[in-house]
Amino acid sequence: MPSTVAHRPRLVRDELTRRLRRTRRAFREEDVQVVEGPLLKRAVGASALGNCMEWFDFGVYSYLAATIGKVFFPGASPAAQVISSFATFAAAFVVRPLGGLVFGPLGDRVGRQKVLATTMIMMALGTFSIGLIPSYATIGIAAPILLLLARMVQGFSTGGEYGGATTFVAEYSPDRRRGFLSSWLDFGTFVGYALGSALVTVLNLSLTDAQMLDWGWRLPFLIAGPLGVIGLYMRLKLEESPAFQQQLDEHEKSLAQESAGSEFKTIVKDHWRPLLICMGLVLLYNVTNYMVTGYLPTYQTETLDRSSGFADVLVLIGMVWIVLLITFLGRLSDHVGRRPLYAGGAIAMIVLAVPAFLLLKSDGTWKPVVGVLLLATLLACFAAPSAATLPALFPTAVRYAAMGIGFNFAVAAFGGTTPLLAEALVSLSGDELVPAYYLMVAGAIGLVTVRFLPESAQVPLNGSQPMVGSREEQRELITTSKDLYSFSKERSRTR
Repeated sequence: MPSTVAHRPRLVRDELTRRLRRTRRAFREEDVQVVEGPLLKRAVGASALGNCMEWFDFGVYSYLAATIGKVFFPGASPAAQVISSFATFAAAFVVRPLGGLVFGPLGDRVGRQKVLATTMIMMALGTFSIGLIPSYATIGIAAPILLLLARMVQGFSTGGEYGGATTFVAEYSPDRRRGFLSSWLDFGTFVGYALGSALVTVLNLSLTDAQMLDWGWRLPFLIAGPLGVIGLYMRLKLEESPAFQQQLDEHEKSLAQESAGSEFKTIVKDHWRPLLICMGLVLLYNVTNYMVTGYLPTYQTETLDRSSGFADVLVLIGMVWIVLLITFLGRLSDHVGRRPLYAGGAIAMIVLAVPAFLLLKSDGTWKPVVGVLLLATLLACFAAPSAATLPALFPTAVRYAAMGIGFNFAVAAFGGTTPLLAEALVSLSGDELVPAYYLMVAGAIGLVTVRFLPESAQVPLNGSQPMVGSREEQRELITTSKDLYSFSKERSRTR
Protein backbone atom coordinates (compact mmCIF):
# COMPACT_ATOMS: atom_id res chain seq x y z
CA MET A 1 0.00 0.00 0.00
CA PRO A 2 1.43 3.45 -0.90
CA SER A 3 2.64 5.52 2.07
CA THR A 4 0.26 8.36 1.14
CA VAL A 5 -2.61 5.92 1.65
CA ALA A 6 -1.30 3.84 4.55
CA HIS A 7 -1.16 6.74 7.03
CA ARG A 8 -4.88 7.45 6.63
CA PRO A 9 -7.26 5.82 9.14
CA ARG A 10 -8.90 2.64 7.83
CA LEU A 11 -12.40 4.17 7.89
CA VAL A 12 -11.18 7.11 5.79
CA ARG A 13 -9.52 4.76 3.29
CA ASP A 14 -12.71 2.72 3.01
CA GLU A 15 -14.88 5.81 2.44
CA LEU A 16 -12.50 7.25 -0.15
CA THR A 17 -12.38 3.87 -1.92
CA ARG A 18 -16.20 3.76 -2.11
CA ARG A 19 -16.28 7.26 -3.62
CA LEU A 20 -13.55 6.46 -6.14
CA ARG A 21 -15.41 3.35 -7.27
CA ARG A 22 -18.55 5.40 -7.87
CA THR A 23 -16.74 8.05 -9.94
CA ARG A 24 -14.29 5.57 -11.56
CA ARG A 25 -11.49 8.10 -11.39
CA ALA A 26 -9.24 9.90 -8.91
CA PHE A 27 -10.30 13.20 -7.33
CA ARG A 28 -9.88 16.47 -9.19
CA GLU A 29 -9.74 19.95 -7.69
CA GLU A 30 -13.50 20.43 -8.12
CA ASP A 31 -14.13 17.23 -6.12
CA VAL A 32 -12.45 18.50 -2.92
CA GLN A 33 -13.94 21.50 -1.09
CA VAL A 34 -11.48 24.00 0.45
CA VAL A 35 -12.84 26.10 3.33
CA GLU A 36 -11.04 29.41 3.76
CA GLY A 37 -9.82 30.13 7.31
CA PRO A 38 -11.53 33.52 7.89
CA LEU A 39 -14.88 32.21 6.64
CA LEU A 40 -14.57 29.12 8.83
CA LYS A 41 -13.82 31.24 11.91
CA ARG A 42 -16.85 33.47 11.28
CA ALA A 43 -19.12 30.45 10.82
CA VAL A 44 -17.93 28.78 14.03
CA GLY A 45 -18.01 32.06 16.00
CA ALA A 46 -21.52 33.08 14.91
CA SER A 47 -22.93 29.61 15.60
CA ALA A 48 -21.24 29.42 19.00
CA LEU A 49 -22.63 32.84 19.93
CA GLY A 50 -26.18 31.59 19.35
CA ASN A 51 -25.59 28.66 21.66
CA CYS A 52 -23.92 31.00 24.15
CA MET A 53 -27.01 33.18 24.25
CA GLU A 54 -29.39 30.24 24.51
CA TRP A 55 -27.51 28.80 27.46
CA PHE A 56 -27.03 32.18 29.10
CA ASP A 57 -30.80 32.08 29.51
CA PHE A 58 -30.79 28.48 30.78
CA GLY A 59 -28.07 29.29 33.30
CA VAL A 60 -30.00 32.29 34.54
CA TYR A 61 -33.29 30.38 34.75
CA SER A 62 -31.74 27.40 36.55
CA TYR A 63 -30.01 29.56 39.14
CA LEU A 64 -33.13 31.70 39.63
CA ALA A 65 -35.62 28.79 39.75
CA ALA A 66 -36.40 29.28 43.45
CA THR A 67 -36.70 33.07 43.04
CA ILE A 68 -38.91 32.77 39.94
CA GLY A 69 -41.12 30.33 41.86
CA LYS A 70 -41.65 32.96 44.58
CA VAL A 71 -42.35 35.75 42.06
CA PHE A 72 -44.82 33.85 39.85
CA PHE A 73 -46.24 31.19 42.23
CA PRO A 74 -46.30 32.94 45.65
CA GLY A 75 -49.24 30.99 47.07
CA ALA A 76 -47.60 27.58 46.80
CA SER A 77 -45.36 25.81 49.29
CA PRO A 78 -41.56 26.16 48.75
CA ALA A 79 -41.34 22.67 47.19
CA ALA A 80 -44.35 23.35 44.95
CA GLN A 81 -42.86 26.70 43.91
CA VAL A 82 -39.67 25.01 42.72
CA ILE A 83 -41.60 22.24 40.94
CA SER A 84 -43.87 24.84 39.29
CA SER A 85 -40.83 26.83 38.18
CA PHE A 86 -39.23 23.70 36.69
CA ALA A 87 -42.55 22.76 35.06
CA THR A 88 -42.50 26.11 33.26
CA PHE A 89 -38.86 25.40 32.38
CA ALA A 90 -39.89 22.01 30.95
CA ALA A 91 -42.80 23.54 29.00
CA ALA A 92 -40.33 25.15 26.61
CA PHE A 93 -39.13 21.68 25.69
CA VAL A 94 -42.64 20.52 24.82
CA VAL A 95 -42.73 22.90 21.85
CA ARG A 96 -39.12 22.26 20.79
CA PRO A 97 -40.11 19.35 18.50
CA LEU A 98 -42.64 21.66 16.82
CA GLY A 99 -39.87 24.19 16.21
CA GLY A 100 -37.69 21.42 14.81
CA LEU A 101 -40.47 20.27 12.48
CA VAL A 102 -40.94 23.83 11.17
CA PHE A 103 -37.36 25.12 11.02
CA GLY A 104 -35.69 21.83 10.02
CA PRO A 105 -37.38 21.44 6.60
CA LEU A 106 -37.00 25.21 6.05
CA GLY A 107 -33.27 24.88 6.65
CA ASP A 108 -33.06 22.14 4.04
CA ARG A 109 -34.99 24.27 1.52
CA VAL A 110 -34.05 27.93 1.94
CA GLY A 111 -30.68 27.43 3.63
CA ARG A 112 -29.13 27.11 7.07
CA GLN A 113 -28.02 30.73 7.40
CA LYS A 114 -31.48 32.33 6.94
CA VAL A 115 -33.14 30.01 9.46
CA LEU A 116 -30.38 30.51 12.03
CA ALA A 117 -30.78 34.29 11.79
CA THR A 118 -34.53 33.87 12.42
CA THR A 119 -34.08 31.60 15.44
CA MET A 120 -31.55 34.02 16.92
CA ILE A 121 -33.93 36.99 16.96
CA MET A 122 -36.85 34.89 18.24
CA MET A 123 -34.75 33.55 21.09
CA ALA A 124 -33.57 37.03 22.06
CA LEU A 125 -37.15 38.38 22.09
CA GLY A 126 -38.41 35.47 24.18
CA THR A 127 -35.68 35.87 26.79
CA PHE A 128 -35.91 39.68 26.88
CA SER A 129 -39.68 39.57 27.40
CA ILE A 130 -39.32 37.45 30.57
CA GLY A 131 -37.54 40.37 32.20
CA LEU A 132 -40.52 42.63 31.46
CA ILE A 133 -43.34 40.42 32.80
CA PRO A 134 -45.02 41.86 35.94
CA SER A 135 -45.15 39.67 39.05
CA TYR A 136 -48.10 37.62 40.27
CA ALA A 137 -48.67 40.25 42.96
CA THR A 138 -49.19 42.87 40.23
CA ILE A 139 -51.33 41.14 37.57
CA GLY A 140 -52.33 37.83 39.17
CA ILE A 141 -52.71 34.65 37.13
CA ALA A 142 -51.71 36.49 33.94
CA ALA A 143 -48.11 36.58 35.21
CA PRO A 144 -47.37 32.81 35.10
CA ILE A 145 -49.35 32.56 31.83
CA LEU A 146 -47.13 35.22 30.21
CA LEU A 147 -44.04 33.46 31.61
CA LEU A 148 -45.23 30.22 30.03
CA LEU A 149 -45.81 31.94 26.66
CA ALA A 150 -42.36 33.52 26.71
CA ARG A 151 -40.78 30.15 27.52
CA MET A 152 -42.70 28.58 24.63
CA VAL A 153 -41.35 31.21 22.21
CA GLN A 154 -37.88 30.35 23.46
CA GLY A 155 -38.53 26.65 23.07
CA PHE A 156 -39.96 27.02 19.56
CA SER A 157 -36.95 29.01 18.36
CA THR A 158 -34.50 26.67 20.10
CA GLY A 159 -36.10 23.80 18.18
CA GLY A 160 -34.34 25.16 15.10
CA GLU A 161 -31.24 26.50 16.82
CA TYR A 162 -29.05 23.62 17.98
CA GLY A 163 -29.82 21.28 15.08
CA GLY A 164 -29.17 24.09 12.62
CA ALA A 165 -26.02 25.30 14.34
CA THR A 166 -24.49 21.82 14.52
CA THR A 167 -25.40 21.20 10.86
CA PHE A 168 -23.93 24.54 9.82
CA VAL A 169 -20.62 24.09 11.67
CA ALA A 170 -20.25 20.43 10.65
CA GLU A 171 -20.77 21.37 6.99
CA TYR A 172 -18.15 24.12 7.24
CA SER A 173 -15.49 22.08 9.07
CA PRO A 174 -12.61 20.24 7.35
CA ASP A 175 -12.95 16.48 7.82
CA ARG A 176 -9.74 16.13 9.83
CA ARG A 177 -10.73 18.81 12.36
CA ARG A 178 -14.51 18.47 12.54
CA GLY A 179 -14.48 17.23 16.15
CA PHE A 180 -12.29 20.10 17.36
CA LEU A 181 -14.09 22.85 15.43
CA SER A 182 -17.58 21.56 16.24
CA SER A 183 -16.70 21.37 19.95
CA TRP A 184 -16.51 25.17 19.94
CA LEU A 185 -20.29 25.14 19.51
CA ASP A 186 -20.72 23.49 22.91
CA PHE A 187 -17.86 25.63 24.22
CA GLY A 188 -20.26 28.52 23.53
CA THR A 189 -22.99 26.58 25.32
CA PHE A 190 -21.06 26.33 28.57
CA VAL A 191 -19.55 29.80 28.34
CA GLY A 192 -23.11 31.12 28.09
CA TYR A 193 -24.21 29.04 31.05
CA ALA A 194 -21.16 30.10 33.07
CA LEU A 195 -21.76 33.79 32.27
CA GLY A 196 -25.43 33.50 33.22
CA SER A 197 -24.70 31.67 36.44
CA ALA A 198 -21.83 34.04 37.30
CA LEU A 199 -24.11 37.05 36.83
CA VAL A 200 -26.78 35.54 39.10
CA THR A 201 -24.10 34.66 41.67
CA VAL A 202 -22.87 38.28 41.69
CA LEU A 203 -26.45 39.57 42.02
CA ASN A 204 -27.20 37.17 44.90
CA LEU A 205 -24.06 38.31 46.72
CA SER A 206 -24.65 42.01 45.99
CA LEU A 207 -28.40 42.36 46.58
CA THR A 208 -30.67 41.52 49.47
CA ASP A 209 -33.33 38.81 49.13
CA ALA A 210 -36.00 41.52 48.92
CA GLN A 211 -34.15 43.34 46.13
CA MET A 212 -33.70 40.10 44.17
CA LEU A 213 -37.43 39.34 44.45
CA ASP A 214 -38.40 42.90 43.57
CA TRP A 215 -36.21 43.69 40.54
CA GLY A 216 -32.81 41.98 40.67
CA TRP A 217 -33.95 38.76 38.98
CA ARG A 218 -35.01 40.72 35.88
CA LEU A 219 -31.57 42.11 34.99
CA PRO A 220 -30.03 38.92 33.48
CA PHE A 221 -33.02 38.43 31.16
CA LEU A 222 -32.91 42.03 29.93
CA ILE A 223 -29.29 41.60 28.82
CA ALA A 224 -30.52 39.14 26.16
CA GLY A 225 -31.77 42.03 24.00
CA PRO A 226 -28.37 43.55 23.14
CA LEU A 227 -26.81 40.08 22.85
CA GLY A 228 -29.46 39.11 20.32
CA VAL A 229 -28.76 42.16 18.14
CA ILE A 230 -25.03 41.32 18.08
CA GLY A 231 -25.73 37.68 17.26
CA LEU A 232 -28.19 38.59 14.49
CA TYR A 233 -25.64 40.92 12.89
CA MET A 234 -22.98 38.19 12.90
CA ARG A 235 -25.30 35.60 11.40
CA LEU A 236 -26.54 37.88 8.65
CA LYS A 237 -22.91 38.33 7.57
CA LEU A 238 -22.41 34.59 7.04
CA GLU A 239 -22.39 32.80 3.70
CA GLU A 240 -24.34 29.57 3.18
CA SER A 241 -22.54 26.35 4.14
CA PRO A 242 -20.45 24.75 1.34
CA ALA A 243 -22.31 21.43 1.53
CA PHE A 244 -25.71 23.09 1.12
CA GLN A 245 -24.42 25.38 -1.65
CA GLN A 246 -22.92 22.39 -3.45
CA GLN A 247 -26.30 20.68 -3.33
CA LEU A 248 -27.95 23.70 -4.93
CA ASP A 249 -25.23 24.02 -7.53
CA GLU A 250 -25.80 20.42 -8.58
CA HIS A 251 -29.57 21.01 -8.81
CA GLU A 252 -30.36 18.28 -6.33
CA LYS A 253 -33.68 19.88 -5.43
CA SER A 254 -36.05 16.94 -5.55
CA LEU A 255 -36.49 16.94 -1.78
CA ALA A 256 -36.95 20.71 -1.77
CA GLN A 257 -40.17 20.25 -3.73
CA GLU A 258 -41.68 18.03 -1.07
CA SER A 259 -43.95 19.27 1.69
CA ALA A 260 -42.69 19.26 5.27
CA GLY A 261 -45.03 16.38 6.02
CA SER A 262 -43.69 14.21 3.22
CA GLU A 263 -40.12 15.04 4.23
CA PHE A 264 -40.93 13.93 7.78
CA LYS A 265 -42.27 10.62 6.42
CA THR A 266 -39.16 10.21 4.24
CA ILE A 267 -36.84 10.74 7.20
CA VAL A 268 -38.70 8.35 9.49
CA LYS A 269 -39.03 5.69 6.76
CA ASP A 270 -35.54 5.86 5.23
CA HIS A 271 -33.42 7.06 8.15
CA TRP A 272 -35.07 5.48 11.20
CA ARG A 273 -31.87 3.73 12.34
CA PRO A 274 -29.67 6.87 12.49
CA LEU A 275 -32.66 8.72 13.96
CA LEU A 276 -32.78 6.25 16.89
CA ILE A 277 -29.00 6.47 17.34
CA CYS A 278 -29.28 10.27 17.38
CA MET A 279 -32.00 10.16 20.05
CA GLY A 280 -30.01 7.71 22.20
CA LEU A 281 -26.92 9.95 22.15
CA VAL A 282 -29.00 13.05 22.81
CA LEU A 283 -30.58 11.30 25.81
CA LEU A 284 -27.13 10.45 27.19
CA TYR A 285 -25.82 13.98 26.68
CA ASN A 286 -28.85 15.95 27.77
CA VAL A 287 -29.90 13.98 30.86
CA THR A 288 -26.36 14.59 32.15
CA ASN A 289 -26.43 18.17 30.90
CA TYR A 290 -29.69 19.22 32.54
CA MET A 291 -28.92 17.28 35.72
CA VAL A 292 -25.70 19.26 36.17
CA THR A 293 -26.74 22.63 34.74
CA GLY A 294 -30.48 22.70 35.45
CA TYR A 295 -30.94 20.73 38.65
CA LEU A 296 -27.74 20.88 40.75
CA PRO A 297 -28.16 24.51 41.92
CA THR A 298 -31.67 23.80 43.22
CA TYR A 299 -30.70 20.32 44.53
CA GLN A 300 -28.09 21.93 46.75
CA THR A 301 -30.25 24.74 48.10
CA GLU A 302 -33.57 22.91 48.47
CA THR A 303 -32.47 19.30 49.21
CA LEU A 304 -29.08 19.78 50.88
CA ASP A 305 -30.00 23.12 52.55
CA ARG A 306 -26.89 24.91 51.38
CA SER A 307 -26.65 28.64 50.83
CA SER A 308 -27.38 29.84 47.33
CA GLY A 309 -23.95 31.48 47.17
CA PHE A 310 -22.09 28.23 47.90
CA ALA A 311 -24.32 26.24 45.50
CA ASP A 312 -23.89 28.80 42.73
CA VAL A 313 -20.09 28.93 43.04
CA LEU A 314 -19.86 25.12 43.17
CA VAL A 315 -21.72 24.60 39.90
CA LEU A 316 -19.91 27.54 38.33
CA ILE A 317 -16.61 25.75 39.05
CA GLY A 318 -17.96 22.76 37.13
CA MET A 319 -18.93 24.94 34.16
CA VAL A 320 -15.51 26.59 34.02
CA TRP A 321 -13.89 23.12 34.11
CA ILE A 322 -16.02 22.02 31.15
CA VAL A 323 -15.06 25.17 29.21
CA LEU A 324 -11.37 24.37 29.79
CA LEU A 325 -11.81 20.70 28.86
CA ILE A 326 -14.25 20.59 25.96
CA THR A 327 -12.12 21.68 22.98
CA PHE A 328 -9.30 19.37 24.11
CA LEU A 329 -11.76 16.46 24.11
CA GLY A 330 -13.11 17.59 20.72
CA ARG A 331 -9.59 17.44 19.30
CA LEU A 332 -9.08 14.05 20.97
CA SER A 333 -12.19 12.71 19.22
CA ASP A 334 -10.57 13.55 15.86
CA HIS A 335 -7.66 11.26 16.72
CA VAL A 336 -9.14 8.37 18.73
CA GLY A 337 -12.69 8.53 17.32
CA ARG A 338 -16.11 9.58 18.61
CA ARG A 339 -17.19 6.10 19.74
CA PRO A 340 -14.40 5.57 22.33
CA LEU A 341 -15.13 8.95 23.91
CA TYR A 342 -18.86 8.27 24.22
CA ALA A 343 -18.35 4.68 25.42
CA GLY A 344 -15.72 5.63 28.00
CA GLY A 345 -17.92 8.42 29.35
CA ALA A 346 -21.01 6.17 29.54
CA ILE A 347 -19.12 3.44 31.44
CA ALA A 348 -17.61 6.02 33.79
CA MET A 349 -21.05 7.50 34.50
CA ILE A 350 -22.51 4.12 35.43
CA VAL A 351 -19.59 3.55 37.82
CA LEU A 352 -19.08 7.06 39.19
CA ALA A 353 -22.57 8.62 39.44
CA VAL A 354 -23.24 7.44 43.00
CA PRO A 355 -19.71 8.25 44.29
CA ALA A 356 -19.98 11.71 42.70
CA PHE A 357 -23.27 12.47 44.50
CA LEU A 358 -21.95 11.08 47.78
CA LEU A 359 -19.03 13.51 47.48
CA LEU A 360 -21.44 16.29 46.53
CA LYS A 361 -23.51 15.61 49.68
CA SER A 362 -20.45 15.64 51.96
CA ASP A 363 -19.75 18.42 54.43
CA GLY A 364 -16.91 20.82 53.86
CA THR A 365 -15.73 22.31 50.59
CA TRP A 366 -13.30 20.03 48.77
CA LYS A 367 -15.36 16.84 48.59
CA PRO A 368 -18.35 18.63 46.99
CA VAL A 369 -15.94 20.35 44.57
CA VAL A 370 -14.50 16.96 43.54
CA GLY A 371 -18.04 15.59 43.12
CA VAL A 372 -19.02 18.44 40.81
CA LEU A 373 -15.77 18.12 38.83
CA LEU A 374 -16.45 14.41 38.29
CA LEU A 375 -19.94 15.14 36.93
CA ALA A 376 -18.61 18.02 34.82
CA THR A 377 -15.93 15.79 33.29
CA LEU A 378 -18.53 13.17 32.34
CA LEU A 379 -20.69 15.88 30.78
CA ALA A 380 -17.71 17.19 28.78
CA CYS A 381 -17.12 13.68 27.37
CA PHE A 382 -20.63 13.73 25.88
CA ALA A 383 -20.73 17.40 24.88
CA ALA A 384 -17.39 17.54 23.05
CA PRO A 385 -18.13 15.04 20.22
CA SER A 386 -21.88 15.65 19.86
CA ALA A 387 -21.88 18.56 17.40
CA ALA A 388 -19.58 16.59 15.05
CA THR A 389 -21.23 13.18 15.54
CA LEU A 390 -24.97 13.89 15.21
CA PRO A 391 -25.01 15.73 11.83
CA ALA A 392 -22.74 13.02 10.36
CA LEU A 393 -25.54 10.49 10.83
CA PHE A 394 -27.65 12.03 8.02
CA PRO A 395 -27.16 13.02 4.36
CA THR A 396 -27.00 16.70 3.35
CA ALA A 397 -30.46 16.82 1.77
CA VAL A 398 -32.28 15.99 5.03
CA ARG A 399 -29.60 16.79 7.62
CA TYR A 400 -31.20 19.89 9.18
CA ALA A 401 -34.70 18.39 9.30
CA ALA A 402 -33.49 15.03 10.64
CA MET A 403 -31.46 16.79 13.34
CA GLY A 404 -34.52 18.90 14.19
CA ILE A 405 -36.60 15.75 14.67
CA GLY A 406 -34.09 13.48 16.43
CA PHE A 407 -32.50 16.07 18.68
CA ASN A 408 -35.60 17.96 19.75
CA PHE A 409 -37.88 14.98 20.40
CA ALA A 410 -35.17 13.41 22.58
CA VAL A 411 -34.46 16.66 24.45
CA ALA A 412 -38.18 17.27 25.01
CA ALA A 413 -38.77 13.77 26.34
CA PHE A 414 -35.61 13.23 28.37
CA GLY A 415 -33.56 16.42 28.72
CA GLY A 416 -35.80 19.31 29.73
CA THR A 417 -37.87 17.06 32.01
CA THR A 418 -34.79 15.97 34.00
CA PRO A 419 -34.86 18.76 36.64
CA LEU A 420 -38.63 18.36 37.08
CA LEU A 421 -38.53 14.55 37.42
CA ALA A 422 -35.44 14.56 39.62
CA GLU A 423 -36.97 17.07 42.04
CA ALA A 424 -40.30 15.22 42.08
CA LEU A 425 -38.63 11.82 42.68
CA VAL A 426 -36.46 13.17 45.48
CA SER A 427 -39.53 14.74 47.11
CA LEU A 428 -41.57 11.54 46.79
CA SER A 429 -38.90 9.03 47.81
CA GLY A 430 -36.85 11.07 50.24
CA ASP A 431 -33.73 9.45 48.71
CA GLU A 432 -31.12 12.10 47.97
CA LEU A 433 -29.25 9.72 45.62
CA VAL A 434 -32.13 9.45 43.12
CA PRO A 435 -30.33 11.84 40.68
CA ALA A 436 -27.35 9.46 40.64
CA TYR A 437 -29.57 6.47 39.79
CA TYR A 438 -31.16 8.56 37.03
CA LEU A 439 -27.72 9.22 35.54
CA MET A 440 -26.82 5.51 35.72
CA VAL A 441 -29.87 4.60 33.65
CA ALA A 442 -28.94 7.26 31.06
CA GLY A 443 -25.39 5.86 30.96
CA ALA A 444 -26.66 2.34 30.30
CA ILE A 445 -28.93 3.52 27.46
CA GLY A 446 -26.05 5.53 26.01
CA LEU A 447 -23.69 2.54 26.13
CA VAL A 448 -26.17 0.42 24.16
CA THR A 449 -26.55 3.26 21.61
CA VAL A 450 -22.79 3.56 21.07
CA ARG A 451 -22.75 -0.12 20.09
CA PHE A 452 -24.66 0.83 16.90
CA LEU A 453 -22.96 4.20 16.26
CA PRO A 454 -20.90 4.34 13.03
CA GLU A 455 -17.52 6.01 13.50
CA SER A 456 -17.31 9.36 11.70
CA ALA A 457 -13.94 10.83 12.79
CA GLN A 458 -12.04 12.28 9.79
CA VAL A 459 -14.62 10.78 7.37
CA PRO A 460 -16.36 13.09 4.83
CA LEU A 461 -19.98 13.87 5.63
CA ASN A 462 -22.62 11.72 3.99
CA GLY A 463 -23.69 13.41 0.76
CA SER A 464 -20.94 16.06 0.86
CA GLN A 465 -17.59 16.48 -0.85
CA PRO A 466 -14.40 15.84 1.15
CA MET A 467 -13.60 19.03 3.08
CA VAL A 468 -10.07 20.38 3.67
CA GLY A 469 -8.71 23.50 5.31
CA SER A 470 -6.07 24.57 2.75
CA ARG A 471 -4.91 24.21 -0.84
CA GLU A 472 -2.00 22.13 0.40
CA GLU A 473 -4.40 19.65 2.03
CA GLN A 474 -6.42 19.61 -1.18
CA ARG A 475 -3.35 18.68 -3.24
CA GLU A 476 -2.38 16.04 -0.67
CA LEU A 477 -5.84 14.43 -0.81
CA ILE A 478 -5.87 14.44 -4.62
CA THR A 479 -2.47 12.71 -4.61
CA THR A 480 -3.77 10.18 -2.07
CA SER A 481 -6.84 9.50 -4.23
CA LYS A 482 -4.64 8.85 -7.28
CA ASP A 483 -2.47 6.38 -5.35
CA LEU A 484 -5.50 4.73 -3.77
CA TYR A 485 -7.30 4.44 -7.12
CA SER A 486 -4.23 2.86 -8.76
CA PHE A 487 -3.74 0.55 -5.79
CA SER A 488 -7.39 -0.55 -5.88
CA LYS A 489 -7.25 -1.25 -9.63
CA GLU A 490 -4.05 -3.24 -9.19
CA ARG A 491 -5.59 -5.33 -6.41
CA SER A 492 -8.67 -5.99 -8.55
CA ARG A 493 -6.50 -7.23 -11.45
CA THR A 494 -4.47 -9.60 -9.24
CA ARG A 495 -7.55 -11.27 -7.70
